Amino acid sequence: MAPQREDPDAPLVAAVARGDEVAFSRLYRCYLPLVVRWSLRETRNRELAADLSAEVFAAALTSARRYRPERGSVTAWLLGIARNKLLESRRRGRVEDSARRRLRMEPVALTDADLDRVDELASLDAEILALVERLPAAQRQALAAHVIDERPYEQIAAELCCSQSVVRQRVSRALRTLRSQMEER
Repeated sequence: MAPQREDPDAPLVAAVARGDEVAFSRLYRCYLPLVVRWSLRETRNRELAADLSAEVFAAALTSARRYRPERGSVTAWLLGIARNKLLESRRRGRVEDSARRRLRMEPVALTDADLDRVDELASLDAEILALVERLPAAQRQALAAHVIDERPYEQIAAELCCSQSVVRQRVSRALRTLRSQMEER
């Protein structure tokens, strides 16, 4: 059996476990579309999917210290939390918000714009996301930070502890790889 590759985002969860707010923000931005899409597919209800996704990330924040990379990827861990939260919500007849309450976070009322964002996240092309997931971690992070989050190269370089030219190169290579893979299809 081939050795299991370490998930490049496992150190991100370890940083979250140490209380790193920037790491949690990056984890959230990176995996929110996946969790929302999964939640919407499972519930077929935009409001419930949004509530469930929020609870998944609150639970991830409170349980990050228990994540073990040798047991599976960050994706599998988050979707496992989502599955458990969904099962709990079905048993109780509502999304359980215990993690949010433990964190002393107020519930947020969803607006039409929030629900539109759920639709937007859920409709992202799964094929493109799969291609992005296969990019090397450094390219994927730079691409997400610059193209999706629309952050400047200078800020990304400071966060990743590298030069702006390295970030530009990573974004360029990621886009070139994605373009090539899409043309092949």
